[in-house]
Amino acid sequence: METSEAINQVTEAMKKSVEHTRSEFTSIRTGKASPALVENLDVSVAAYGSVMKLNSLAVITAPEPRMLVVQPFDPSTSGDIEKAIRESKLGLNPVNEGQRIRLPIPELSEERRVEMVKSVKSMAEEGRVRVRGARKDGMDLGKKMKADNELTEDQQRDFEASVQELTNQYVGEIDALTEAKEKEVMTV
Repeated sequence: METSEAINQVTEAMKKSVEHTRSEFTSIRTGKASPALVENLDVSVAAYGSVMKLNSLAVITAPEPRMLVVQPFDPSTSGDIEKAIRESKLGLNPVNEGQRIRLPIPELSEERRVEMVKSVKSMAEEGRVRVRGARKDGMDLGKKMKADNELTEDQQRDFEASVQELTNQYVGEIDALTEAKEKEVMTV
C-alpha cells in the first residue's frame, strides 16, 4: 500500500468521526424547535414488530418556533411514537391528538442547559475517542508497512508525523464544534 493511500484511509476515518459527532450534536436542543431534534429517535413499533427511526414513520414539521408536529404515516403507530418521545432523554411532553402529535418545546432552565452542556461534552469525547482510534489504526498501518519493507524508518517516522498532524486537526475540529454548541446551548 502506498503512503498516500494509507493517509487517505486514515483521513476518511477521521472525517467520518467528525461528521458523526456533528450529527449527534443536532439531537441536542437549544431554545427553538427543529425536526432534527427527534427525527433519529428509535421507535419500537408493535404493529411492525421492529425498531425504526421516527423520520421513517412520520413527517416532522416545526410550524412555530416552540412547537414540533409529528404526523405519522400510519395513525396506528402514534401511541408507539408518543411513548418513544416520552421515554427519550429530551424532556419533551407529547400531546397525542390521534392523527398527529404536538411537541411543545419548553423554555430551557439554567439547570437543564448545564445538563445539556455535559451531554455535549460527553458526545465530543466519544468523537475524540473515534479520531484517536483512527490514529491508532494509522500508526499500526505504518508499522505494518515498515515490517513489510514498504517504508524505511525515516519514511515511517514521516508517515506517523502526518497521522499525528491529522489527529490534531480533526480533534481541533471537534473542539471547535463543541465550543460552538456549548455557546448555542447556554445562550438564552
